[in-house]
Amino acid sequence: MTACATETATETGTGTAPRDDENDETESARQDEARETGEAHEAHEAHEVSGARDAREARDARDSHEAHEGAGEREALREVEAEARVTDAAPGAAPLRPRFTISADGSYAARLAPHGDSGDVWFPERWTLDGPEPYAVPLPVDQPEEPDADVLPMADGRVLIHRAAAGRQLFSLLYPTGPGTGELPLGAVECESLSLLPPSPDGSCAYAVAVGRHSSSVWLVAGGAFGPEHVAEVPGRCSGGVWLDRAGRLLALDQEWDGRTKTVAVDLERGGEVSPLLQIGEDSDDRLLLADPGSGLILVRSDAPGHDRLGWGVLGSTLPVRFPECLRLPDCAVTPFAIQPGQVLMPEHCAVALRIDGAAGTWLGLWRPMERQIQHLAAPEGWLAGAGLWTPDGILQLPYSTASVPCGVARVQAPAPVVREAPAEPAVAAAPRPVPLQQAPLTGRVAGLVAGRGAGPVAGRGAGPVAGRGAGPVAGRGAGPVAGRGAGPVAGGSEGTRGGG
Repeated sequence: MTACATETATETGTGTAPRDDENDETESARQDEARETGEAHEAHEAHEVSGARDAREARDARDSHEAHEGAGEREALREVEAEARVTDAAPGAAPLRPRFTISADGSYAARLAPHGDSGDVWFPERWTLDGPEPYAVPLPVDQPEEPDADVLPMADGRVLIHRAAAGRQLFSLLYPTGPGTGELPLGAVECESLSLLPPSPDGSCAYAVAVGRHSSSVWLVAGGAFGPEHVAEVPGRCSGGVWLDRAGRLLALDQEWDGRTKTVAVDLERGGEVSPLLQIGEDSDDRLLLADPGSGLILVRSDAPGHDRLGWGVLGSTLPVRFPECLRLPDCAVTPFAIQPGQVLMPEHCAVALRIDGAAGTWLGLWRPMERQIQHLAAPEGWLAGAGLWTPDGILQLPYSTASVPCGVARVQAPAPVVREAPAEPAVAAAPRPVPLQQAPLTGRVAGLVAGRGAGPVAGRGAGPVAGRGAGPVAGRGAGPVAGRGAGPVAGGSEGTRGGG
């Protein structure tokens, strides 16, 4: 066995020597091939890893770019929304500023005034207008006000300020105290939003309206005995706000109900009794913009003629609402903001101030119902657009503020009325003698001014002359002259949509 083993070994060692070299070369080639294959495989894997890494980096970069673009779009959207909140809906209108509010008697005014070079810091400011020259008194508190805060002047010189905070509406009275500002908190109303109504004619009270899902609440926010008081609940969503008398009792609101908007009268001394006031057509949206209790002149906006138009009428008159063609300016928004007082029983003679917004900017318009044209005037530099007050003798006072004159009032004399021959009036059904608003009684169920359920002269269900359901001359369903379904003089049927005048 040893021989065999040796032999075998010898045979293997001598007879196969050339094959060992070949095997070494083959093994070396195989190893080289395996090494090259491994390197190629590793290179392929490294390439795949690198490709995956590059893909991830590219995907991350793309995601980052998309996120950046999304953030940019969101920021741009926020900027557009912010710009939309501070710009006027009228074409060519200047950005809106916090409003300038004048008291009913014209003695005081209030606004939020910008402070500092940036112009984004606000504080309340009171203007005194009944002296020889106007002057302003700043009313800063410990911290700047939000730009959406609202202010309203009171007859005693104090300024009501309305602030919103976390679903609560806060009210305080501000007044100067030597070098500082005194603040008297009045309380709060728990609601998401609330709007101050125009200054009350009595000057000692202030009201606000909060719009809910199905009704609107009227609040007495200043002048009450125990802070804010709920005084009326009006069905529907209400906006606007126009006082119909000098006592601060009768308030007109534009009521959105069943898809239509009509103006109603709210009697604040009868628990918020609501009566229809302006109903030009069954399917029209009718809004009251201004009213002068002395003359009875009212300015309305309605789509009864087929599209939104400005019109005028008279409370207690037998004439329908008219929509003058001269008040329709192409590509312009025309907004009345002041009626000349003191023209008792002569509504056609009252001068009306108009704010006109168009592509060329904002300017002033003067118009009288008896005339068929608007007098266009350039607004004073720095005019607090939409603010102004007439004197009984026909002088329009326009507040303005510039860098050189921070508190100024420009005065514009209304031109003398041009008397033209009045056209023949259409025949109307007989109606009871209208009672001028300033002569109407304010007490009693039978003679309730706006909302009596008897024969009240404004909104009684009998023969009230403003909104009675019988033959009331304003909103009666019979021959009421303002909102009647028959021959009413403000909103009656076909007569109420004529475009004459």
